[in-house]
Amino acid sequence: MKNHQMHIIDKSYPEYVKVLPEGHPVRIYFDENYYLQDLLRELDKTNAESDFQKFFNLFNELCEVEKRYARKENQLFPYLEKYGWNGPSQGMWAFHDANRDLLRGVRKKIEARQLEGIDYDIDIIIGEMQRLAMVEEMRLFPYSLELLSEEDWYSMRQGDEEIGWMLKEVPSTYEKDGIKKAETKAVSQDNPFAALHLEEGYLNQEQINLLLKFIPVDLTYVDEHDRVLFYNRGDHRVFPRSAGIIGREVRFCHPPKSVGTVLKILEEFKKGTKDEAEFWIRFKDRVIHIRYFALRNKERIYKGVIEMSQDITDIQKLEGEQRLLSWDN
Repeated sequence: MKNHQMHIIDKSYPEYVKVLPEGHPVRIYFDENYYLQDLLRELDKTNAESDFQKFFNLFNELCEVEKRYARKENQLFPYLEKYGWNGPSQGMWAFHDANRDLLRGVRKKIEARQLEGIDYDIDIIIGEMQRLAMVEEMRLFPYSLELLSEEDWYSMRQGDEEIGWMLKEVPSTYEKDGIKKAETKAVSQDNPFAALHLEEGYLNQEQINLLLKFIPVDLTYVDEHDRVLFYNRGDHRVFPRSAGIIGREVRFCHPPKSVGTVLKILEEFKKGTKDEAEFWIRFKDRVIHIRYFALRNKERIYKGVIEMSQDITDIQKLEGEQRLLSWDN
C-alpha cells in the first residue's frame, strides 16, 4: 500500500507570472511544473505490478523532466551567473543530479521487472520533485525575474528552443516589441563565402559550420581564462548545449560532483604537466568516450582546452575487417 500523500499544487499562476507575456521562459517553466505534478499524481495512483504498461509509460513521460533540468543548467543558470548569482549553479544542479540518480534507479528496476517495493522509490521521487518545485516557485523564478532583463529572457528563449521542453506541445512564441534576437558575429559575416587560410587549405564560414555540425563528435572549446568560447551544434549531440554557455566559466558547466575533476585537469594542463585526460561512461544505455586535450601555440603557451565526447557503443562492437561497401538496398 502507498503511504505517500501528494501535496496539491495550485495551478493558478502567481501574480508575478500572470503579468508575463505568452511564451516567456518562466511561464513555460510553470506550465511544465503543472504538467509534471499531473504526471506525479497519476504515477502515484498507478500500481506497477497490476498495470505495468501504464506505469512504464507514465514513468517514461516523467523522465522527460531531463529537458527541464538541461534548460535550467545550460540556459537560466548562465544568465544568473552573469549577474553574480552562482547559488543555483552550485546548489540546485546537485538536486537535479540527485533526482536523475533516483530515476535511473527506478528504470533499472523496471527493466529487470523487480517491482517489489518500487512504490517506495516513486514516493521519494515525488517528494523530491515537489520540494524542488517549491524552491523554484518561491525563490528561483521570482529572483531571476528581478535580475534579468527583457533582452536576457528573449535571448534565453532562443536557446531554450534548441534543448526543447517536457511539454507535449510546443509553447507559444515569445515576441517583444523592440527586442531583436541577438546575432553572433562570425568571421567574414559580411561575406560567408570568403575563404579563410587555415594551416592547411582554405574553408569559408559555411564550410566550417557544416564540418563542425556533421562531425560525429561533441566539441567544446574553453579558452585559457576558463571561459567557454564555442561548441558545435550537431543534430545528435551526446550532451545538450545551448547558446547560454558561451562566455560562461567552465566550472559552472559541469555537475557539482564532477567540478573538482575538471578543475584538476585544467590546473595540470596550465602547469604543463599533462596534455590530455580521458574517461568513458555509460549514459542512456550508450558508451560515451570523453577526452580533454590541452591547446598550446607554437611557443607552447597554454591557450585553452578542447573537450570531445563521442558515442562509441557501435564502434566497440567492430571485429575483424570490412573492406566492401555494405549499404542496405
